Amino acid sequence: MMVFAIFRPVTYFLRILSLMIVLYIGSTEVLGAVITVGTLYIFAQYIQSFFEPIETLAEQFSTLQSSLASAEKIFAVMEEEPLVKEDPDPVILPEIKGRIEFDHVWFAYDNENYVLRDVSFVIEPGEKVAFVGATGAGKTSILNLIGRYYDIQKGSITIDGVDIRRLSKKQLREAIGQMQQDVFVFEGDIEYYKPQHDENINHEQVKAAAEYVNASRFIEKLPGGYHEPVMERGATFSAGERQLLSFARTLAHNPSILVMDEATANIDTETELLIQEALEKLMRGRTTIMVAHRLSTIQHADCIMVMHKGKIRERGTHQELLAQNGIYKKLYELQIHHETGEQKPA
Repeated sequence: MMVFAIFRPVTYFLRILSLMIVLYIGSTEVLGAVITVGTLYIFAQYIQSFFEPIETLAEQFSTLQSSLASAEKIFAVMEEEPLVKEDPDPVILPEIKGRIEFDHVWFAYDNENYVLRDVSFVIEPGEKVAFVGATGAGKTSILNLIGRYYDIQKGSITIDGVDIRRLSKKQLREAIGQMQQDVFVFEGDIEYYKPQHDENINHEQVKAAAEYVNASRFIEKLPGGYHEPVMERGATFSAGERQLLSFARTLAHNPSILVMDEATANIDTETELLIQEALEKLMRGRTTIMVAHRLSTIQHADCIMVMHKGKIRERGTHQELLAQNGIYKKLYELQIHHETGEQKPA
């Protein structure tokens, strides 16, 4: 931007200055009958013709500078060393069953301001656990640590008794099925979208997964069925339909651990019941970790953990937490009053 801001105006200034000199000297010569008006006009055109390619070159030069700046940023990203490094001799488990244990975990994104403070819990294989709390309490950070997108500063995280830092990142992340609030839909067709072109997943597995999570109900109504074109970001599908596609994709990979971060936040009324039914089927026999602000979606969890300022303040089932008359009950009452539109008594 600095080069463009200097080079182009300087070129334009020289062009105008040259034209002014030619007109000043030429007009004097015309008045003195040394040259004709036509000759002056010709020289003025010469100045225009001389500077046109220079100005064109200036525009190309600015494009070149912009390209070099972009390339510099791209190569800087490519040369960036990963913060989470693979173990030189990673442990490959025969099967990841889904037992997750946090043992006195401390974590900070900047190594100073701790987001999680002395967090400890155990999730048994097949157990459904939900994390609730205010924004910034550390719920999503726990999900990121389970997938080992960051490394902790203190404590340990184990999967099936093995420290997560010793496990193969590829095996770990293949065992985790992530479902986010905003589902990204790639361009292609429905059959391609769900398994992400995994050659180990055939059409019959795709169809079975779609039927299991109720996605087949709207897929089979489409003109192209499973070969229906999918636009980028799924513009032709509703939010609920995109979520059902996400569930089918996750099921096709058959993960041992399900991670859901507000996966049911953006759904339409028409497919809400289908999504709830699909979730119940998807969670059977799998370790499930949920983060949700809508407490109605996690009441069926085996254990609910209430996060507050990076610590687990309460834990138990829905009824047990209501009986404790603590943070969870206040959150539940606030949400009930908000949904009904009633004013909470002072």
